[in-house]
Amino acid sequence: MSEQRIKELLEELLEELQQLEGVDEELIATVRELESGVGDLVNPAIDSSDSTVLDDAIALEAVFAASHPVAEKIIREPINSLSRIGI
Repeated sequence: MSEQRIKELLEELLEELQQLEGVDEELIATVRELESGVGDLVNPAIDSSDSTVLDDAIALEAVFAASHPVAEKIIREPINSLSRIGI
């Protein structure tokens, strides 16, 4: 899976969360930060050697597991992809 597809999935996740009632704005902000972090990973001008994007995504998945099972499934795909490309 390409970096572009990971970005698309995160955008889809944001759209889904924004449509749900009662979603915490902090949670949406966290997904936006993750999206930004993925963007930084693919930008060769930014040193991402100390990136915590994968760890952040895994933590977000745990949050979703408890309250948003569909979002959990969406975030799982980018996590798997990031793991495969060595992030």
